Amino acid sequence: MHTKSGFSFAQFHAKYGTIAIFAVIFILSAVLVPNFANPDNLKNVLRQMVVVTLLAFGVTFVIILGHIDVSLGSVLALCGCVAAAAMKSTNSVAIAVAAGLGVGLVTGAVNGFIVTKFAIPAFIMTLAMTTVARGSVLLFTGGRPITNLGNFEEIGNGNLFGLVPISIVILALFLALSWLLLNTTKYGRHVYAVGGNISAAIASGIDANGVVKKSFLYNGLLCGLAGVVLMSRMDSGQPAAGIGYEFDAITAVVVGGTSLAGGRGTIIGTLIGSAIIAIINNDLNLLNVHSYWQQIAKGLIILVAVILDVSTRRSRT
Repeated sequence: MHTKSGFSFAQFHAKYGTIAIFAVIFILSAVLVPNFANPDNLKNVLRQMVVVTLLAFGVTFVIILGHIDVSLGSVLALCGCVAAAAMKSTNSVAIAVAAGLGVGLVTGAVNGFIVTKFAIPAFIMTLAMTTVARGSVLLFTGGRPITNLGNFEEIGNGNLFGLVPISIVILALFLALSWLLLNTTKYGRHVYAVGGNISAAIASGIDANGVVKKSFLYNGLLCGLAGVVLMSRMDSGQPAAGIGYEFDAITAVVVGGTSLAGGRGTIIGTLIGSAIIAIINNDLNLLNVHSYWQQIAKGLIILVAVILDVSTRRSRT
């Protein structure tokens, strides 16, 4: 209980929690972690967060709807390797990008169709897609990397006008697009409505299944784009790439304030959440923390984020 004039942790956390956590972590990192504040390191953090953030933008829509997608990493690998193969065959960056995005759209369409048509929980459907996509990429590549990709690496490693990394420009464009979709369109309003109360949304005339399909489709598109950027940065098509990326993306979304129960979340929050995860990963690497401990740290982060989300929602009721 709190008075109108009193302090409400729930309201503070909902409005400023993510920004406050980011500020504290950034300041502590700059003060306590050697070389963190070095401009080259900060630029490296930005580059490294692009792929996970693209995945996080897409899955934000899905999670606001109250669904989940655990196939992100496997779909990313499939899309990226198809793009790499297209690049090697045609030597055309445009065709390679189109191929990667096309596969992402197909996987997103399949996920959305089956989830809505057969009322299968998204977790189960995307878990199945995880195995299908990973098996498909291993079959497609024979388990071997795809190399000799010409100027394909420019997408992930190149700079626009020699100044701004192309991958950062791509991230900025899809940050703007995702924000506009969620905040200025009828579709975005419907995403919140369906995620908040699907029965009320249907009663008000919203095509809930259509909203879910569109969200999985957009999620698939960004999986494809993330795969293209990652393989470009690695300058090869790696069939084993993307393992665990879905966990980082979902963690970024939840840390950014999106509720796993649906109905609440923002793209800006996801961006900040992704930055928090990227900084923590960078800190642990600079401090030479073993990868096993890094996994434990990430698990604890998402646990704390979910506990805060549940506590905040309970305080509001």
